[in-house]
Amino acid sequence: MASAIRQNYHEESEAAINKHINLELHASYTFLSMGYHFERDDVALPGLSKFFKDHSDFELDNAQTLMKYQNQRGGRVVLQAIPAPCQQEWGQGMEALQVALDLKKQINKSLLDVREVASKKDDAHAAHYLDDTFLDEQIKTIKKLGDMLKQLQRAGEKDLGLHIFDRDL
Repeated sequence: MASAIRQNYHEESEAAINKHINLELHASYTFLSMGYHFERDDVALPGLSKFFKDHSDFELDNAQTLMKYQNQRGGRVVLQAIPAPCQQEWGQGMEALQVALDLKKQINKSLLDVREVASKKDDAHAAHYLDDTFLDEQIKTIKKLGDMLKQLQRAGEKDLGLHIFDRDL
């Protein structure tokens, strides 16, 4: 059934947003895996656990925000299978932070690709919406993860340095 409200919303934009929704859900799933890894009794890093659980919630919120946007524009949400995280063990912090940084860069690239599709299809609303709602926040998060990775490299992944890093999160 065709949407009565759809206007200047190209099918390629709709498909790109659906693809990006899946990436946001994958990121949420990955960060959730990290959060519960750091909560384990043999890892016991509550700061990193909370940090990654909060980021999981943030990515889920982003996916849901995009799903609402699809409906507001007259598009259709098409959910796909969510890939499992690339691993199940996340070490003591640096490995997880590096994977998180790489994943956030991938999300940022995907958003830029979605924005490019919207711009090419003369959908100023979608381009503006992505700029205002997502892109600025992505850059801030990438910077924060990069800073955290460098701080943990300086502190070291063993003993007191790791404890202090985790405590200060």
